[in-house]
Amino acid sequence: MNTDPAIAITGLVRRYGKHDAVNGLDLTVRPGRCYGLFGRNGAGKTTTIKCLLNLLRPDAGSVRVFGLDPERDEVAVKSRLAYVPDQVAFHPWMTVRETLDYLASFRAHWNRKAEAELLGQFRLDATKKTGALSKGQRTQLALVAAISAEPELLVLDEPTSGLDPIVRREFIQTVIGAYQEADPARRTVFVSTHLITEFEGLIDEFTIVDAGRAMLTLEADAARSRYQRIRARFGGTPPELKLPGVLRTRVTGREVEFIANGASAAILEQLRALKPDELVTEALTLEEIFMVTLQ
Repeated sequence: MNTDPAIAITGLVRRYGKHDAVNGLDLTVRPGRCYGLFGRNGAGKTTTIKCLLNLLRPDAGSVRVFGLDPERDEVAVKSRLAYVPDQVAFHPWMTVRETLDYLASFRAHWNRKAEAELLGQFRLDATKKTGALSKGQRTQLALVAAISAEPELLVLDEPTSGLDPIVRREFIQTVIGAYQEADPARRTVFVSTHLITEFEGLIDEFTIVDAGRAMLTLEADAARSRYQRIRARFGGTPPELKLPGVLRTRVTGREVEFIANGASAAILEQLRALKPDELVTEALTLEEIFMVTLQ
């Protein structure tokens, strides 16, 4: 059995002139995972993906996909993955039908049933020229092609940025979810997105990048356990508190809100000793964790 990671990036550096777009990035994506790459615009997400696909050459470090070098083994790597970029383009003179047939001709396997279902779900007219499609429709067509190929690795760079909210949510919850569930041990999703909330239920693990560096890498469940919002309401003016492991404190009237990083138990113990009228804890969402990490 092949135990190679789907993606292994070690010490990746990629410069544009004197600017380090990616600076010493490490991450590992195990097969069967939905892995999120989160970061602000310009954080190095797209550059990282282009290095994975041999669209850019690293200046230092190594990139492996299925244990293979994307430069030396480009055909072997790309035959096992599908990529949907944030800006999609097709031959404008081809119809949707012709485009899908053209893309299918490069694949050893193509699921026509899945293709037909997705065309219907997205309400794409197979006779329409791709040059007449809107940005959102071109994105939908790219997603149909990516899913129909049933790759081992699905690489998505802001894949839903051109979709309206209803189609976007449906795509994330049903299409990507169904793609993975069909072969959960083998099929892997690597997604770069700023729409973190909409991928919340799918992400197994994530890395937050800033200025080309990894700021935080955690499994999603571990992150929710570690990052907690604690609210304490007091009968009078809240006491001034300096508690360990608190990332942020906000006082509103008689209520104090703490954002805790791995120190919830100690904070709760100290707060209970002050006998607040109410004490509530809840896990942060992945988007909230992203925000506090980059504060």
